[in-house]
Amino acid sequence: MADSVWIIGVAILGLILVQMLVALTGSIRRLGHEQARRRMEIQLFEHRVAAARALRAQREQVTSAWTGYRKFEVQRKVDEGGDICSFYLVPHDRKHLPGFSPGQYLTFKLDIPGRDKPTVRCYSLSDAPGTPYYRLSIKRLGPPRDKPGAPSGLSSNYFHDQVQQGDILDVKAPTGHFFLDLSKQDPIVLVGGGVGVTPVLSMLNAIAADASKRETWFFYGVRNSREHILSDHFRSIAAQHDHIHLNICYSDPGLNDSRGEHYDYAERVSVELFKRRLPSNNYDFYICGPPPMMQSLTSGLEEWGVPKSRIHFEAFGPATVKRTAPKAEPSAADAPPAQITFSRSGKTLAWDPSYDSLLEFAEDHGIEIDSGCRAGNCGTCLTAIKSGEIVYTTEMGAEPEAGSCLTCVCKPKGPLVLDA
Repeated sequence: MADSVWIIGVAILGLILVQMLVALTGSIRRLGHEQARRRMEIQLFEHRVAAARALRAQREQVTSAWTGYRKFEVQRKVDEGGDICSFYLVPHDRKHLPGFSPGQYLTFKLDIPGRDKPTVRCYSLSDAPGTPYYRLSIKRLGPPRDKPGAPSGLSSNYFHDQVQQGDILDVKAPTGHFFLDLSKQDPIVLVGGGVGVTPVLSMLNAIAADASKRETWFFYGVRNSREHILSDHFRSIAAQHDHIHLNICYSDPGLNDSRGEHYDYAERVSVELFKRRLPSNNYDFYICGPPPMMQSLTSGLEEWGVPKSRIHFEAFGPATVKRTAPKAEPSAADAPPAQITFSRSGKTLAWDPSYDSLLEFAEDHGIEIDSGCRAGNCGTCLTAIKSGEIVYTTEMGAEPEAGSCLTCVCKPKGPLVLDA
């Protein structure tokens, strides 16, 4: 009898333990589901906050930007190494500093000694929005490698040699169509070559300051450590943010450059490297660097199957990314060259097809047309067309208004009359 009672008690106890185990397992599962749900809610909240911040910043930028030129004071001047110097600018009137989209640039009107008129130049902002200053990082440019006797960069050397802390500069509001939309969460690839890193550095810093955890791959290409700026800053960002993947490329490492410490790959930034490093080609690519690098990457990405709409690039200077553009209609071999009339200057000239743009043609014939980026981005060279047609030789940041043209990136399609 006692044995039966003991057996029944053990059975009841076992049943109770099984029920408790089932209940505990269910509770653990419910707790796991609840934690997963809460994580998803937190991530969704963070994404909504990031989108709201980006939208607010864009609205502030539109409502608070100024027209024309505004006086800015050089608050600080910092040598970054590699012949690059950063300038921190604050409004001279100490009033509100408008926001901007990471990747945009400032336009300067510089009164350079020895010049009979102001020089207009554009420089990318190199820090994230939301700081109490605008920062630009400028590389001192010497003569081109293939033209050692040519003059050095006019505006870059002026900034390095003559612009000092406390100086006042005339600056237009931030602008440009090469920028990162912080309200989106699509995965991205940022690519900077040499001093072309500045606009993508602005994007990188903005992503690091954002709470969205946006998947980001950052590729930076220079020759060696002598040109590698902000190396500690880049490593720190990658160490603190597991969604940011850093890839440093040296095309010509120095004797004291150590792989793993100074750089990751002893090669140029290339689409072949993207194929080895990226999980897929399903990214938006933002590229800024020397024209040969950008030309190679943009064409290589298209061959890899990346849609043109997902390849974004910025270029300043006469050499830029060339893509398929409309061609002028071929003329008969014995047809006379098109006549270009500059109405305000009172000059009519025969077009020379060896020129890359109407701006270069005008300058060489003593006709003044204001210019800035010389790559179809800033709009400084916008000129009214009184009659005739032009053809663009490269993609621009934005189409100019009807009846006008950006002379730095176009050629005549036939006889042409310009208001210049």
